[in-house]
Amino acid sequence: QHTKIPIYQDDINNLKGMLHIRIALKLLSKGELTKANIEKAMTEPYFIPEGVPLHIQLLNFRAIKTRIAFIVDEYGDIQGLVTLEDILEEIVGKYTTDIPAIHKEIKKLADGSYLIDAAISIRELNKQLYTNFDTSGPKTLGGLIIEELEMIPQAGVCLKILDYPVEIMNVKNNRIHKVKILNRIDQRQS
Repeated sequence: QHTKIPIYQDDINNLKGMLHIRIALKLLSKGELTKANIEKAMTEPYFIPEGVPLHIQLLNFRAIKTRIAFIVDEYGDIQGLVTLEDILEEIVGKYTTDIPAIHKEIKKLADGSYLIDAAISIRELNKQLYTNFDTSGPKTLGGLIIEELEMIPQAGVCLKILDYPVEIMNVKNNRIHKVKILNRIDQRQS
């Protein structure tokens, strides 16, 4: 899924460069994946200050012909990573070439509830079900549930998050896989 990986020493704030996976695989197949060869193959990382408006960063990506940047605070500490695709999704919404993939994460059931892949992003869940879960904390529904419970639940555990009844349907390998939610909008209509 990702084609470039950041290379750093000891701490992410000591970022040395970016390595394209294709080059790493080529070096690995030749038995030449050494520190020296990795350092030669790395490209310079691109840094941007936090707070740069999306439209400006979009123009900056085009101007320097790159698609990935590290966001730094006023002290030069890395705060995150942003890609061209991230910016485009913020501007135009989630896009995909696989139209059925949009509906794989949420399935409406006959009783008005929704069976949801717990890996769905909170933002996507809010868009599709018109929910209002906080997007400043965990990024996925599974992460939100774990934060609320302060533990990894077992299947069958029920809870309420912002008055939404939530039932854990499937947990495997310490990860919540499926969740059932009764949408409050559907509750008012019944």
